[in-house]
Amino acid sequence: MIIRNSSIAAAGAAALTASLLAVPSAFADSGSGQASPGGAAEARGVKAAAARAAKEGVDWKDCPEDWGLAKPIQCGFVTVPVDYADPGGRTIKIALDRAESTGGKDERQGSLVYNPGGPGGSGMSFPTRVTRDNPLWTKTARAYDFVGFDPRGVGHSAPISCMDPQEFVKAPKPDPVPDDEADKQAQRKLAKEYADGCKERSGSLLPHMTTPNTVRDLDVIRAALGDKKLNYLGVSYGTYIGSVYSTLFPTHVRRMVVDSVVNPSRDQIWYQNNLDQDVAFQGRWKDWTKWVAEHDSTYGIGDTAAKVEAQWKKLRAEAKEKPFGGVVGPAELLAFFQNAPYYDQMWAPVAKAWSSHLKGDEKALVEAAGPDMSDKAGNKAAENGNAVYTAVECTDAKWPTSWNKWDRDNTRLHEKNPFLTWSNAWLNLPCATWPVEQQQPVEVGAGKGLPPVLIAQSERDAATPYAGALEVHKRLKGSRLITERDAGSHGVTNVPNPCINKRVETYLLEGDAGEKDAVCAPHSKPVPQIVGGGLTGPKAGGTLLRAPH
Repeated sequence: MIIRNSSIAAAGAAALTASLLAVPSAFADSGSGQASPGGAAEARGVKAAAARAAKEGVDWKDCPEDWGLAKPIQCGFVTVPVDYADPGGRTIKIALDRAESTGGKDERQGSLVYNPGGPGGSGMSFPTRVTRDNPLWTKTARAYDFVGFDPRGVGHSAPISCMDPQEFVKAPKPDPVPDDEADKQAQRKLAKEYADGCKERSGSLLPHMTTPNTVRDLDVIRAALGDKKLNYLGVSYGTYIGSVYSTLFPTHVRRMVVDSVVNPSRDQIWYQNNLDQDVAFQGRWKDWTKWVAEHDSTYGIGDTAAKVEAQWKKLRAEAKEKPFGGVVGPAELLAFFQNAPYYDQMWAPVAKAWSSHLKGDEKALVEAAGPDMSDKAGNKAAENGNAVYTAVECTDAKWPTSWNKWDRDNTRLHEKNPFLTWSNAWLNLPCATWPVEQQQPVEVGAGKGLPPVLIAQSERDAATPYAGALEVHKRLKGSRLITERDAGSHGVTNVPNPCINKRVETYLLEGDAGEKDAVCAPHSKPVPQIVGGGLTGPKAGGTLLRAPH
């Protein structure tokens, strides 16, 4: 499920000095010269598009009112080719926004560009870290314009769609855990219909919805911003964007922070990554049920992890027999409860909603997990995010086409990892019958001239297992790894932990990635929320996008 997100994450960028604002002249360096995917034609195309963008710049204006981005945040567009092998052909506009640096001219180090993950996540909320004076980012904001963008196909950047948004959110959906072969056949039919819908509704852009093309767009954005080299913060799937950028454009990197890291090995993208994710989610689910049991005096769900797990099974069974409020069945419960393994910030809110339900509040889980059919804008955004997630992952790489393999692998995994396995399988099954040509992933590696990249990762991350950080660390020579030990939240650079926060800040401001890797103690555990009373712990934040990755 890679992360279809839940992005409460974030992070940064890294290393060099002056001439940041010079219009790029080094476009002759196409990066690694790697031929796959794409080749010389794509390299020439991105060079031409970036040169054009550097000349045109960005026409920054107040953001459209319905974008929800108030002054002093500004918005603009950058034009990119749909197909970089044909840079003079059809184009689309990529939406971006910024909050200008708060320091003096002598402090400014350029733009810090952000991607929160997905695929399908929007980075447009990133500049609000400046306007809302987020304390973790105050010093960094003095040096950088904070820039967010909607990747191609997302939000305001030529959005794609695979089905009617209202139908997409309609509930209850079938229980993802199949009872028999008939249930599996029904899910296979839905997956095929979804893949066909993507082609029908978004066919012209579908073959070009790939990570390498998003990376090329990112280089064009860099040029349009007037930055000779890129400062970048990528979280979750955004780390894969960073890894591929480091490979294709190593000499265009200034500073780069990758947080909660996707394993970029070609044999992992994307089928195996999703299977590994199922195992990691089960482990983090167990961490959360243990925490709920430790706070049984607050929640009354069960005083041991085993009892909490038994209550979860009972809850699922009740919802399957009679969906809560007519709309919350097992699928909807899982979509809500998976927030807890994703983010520590969600431990208390999820437990509170569950506890309220057990104490007789009939609306608690309906309001938390059920769809809001009146929120047409939100439903449209949710469907768009899922469409982009599917399009990118399915087009990026070859997926198994044999149902026997899918069935065998997921049946085996489900035995010991029942929390997420089948749900994740059905999410990705459209890739088995994907209607456009599937590509070969980039062979990620540090191209000549790549400066040190800073990697941040918690050991027990469910959405992007720790092995991914180790793999990127190995492939990007000279990188430094910050490990948050005995922790598992996703997106650790935006969580208060001075050991991590200070290293990220020092890297972004001074270019110092450290002489060696670092191991940090975990951030503070969540504080329980009193059921029926005020909040005593952190409120839920962010939007859940299924982990990507």
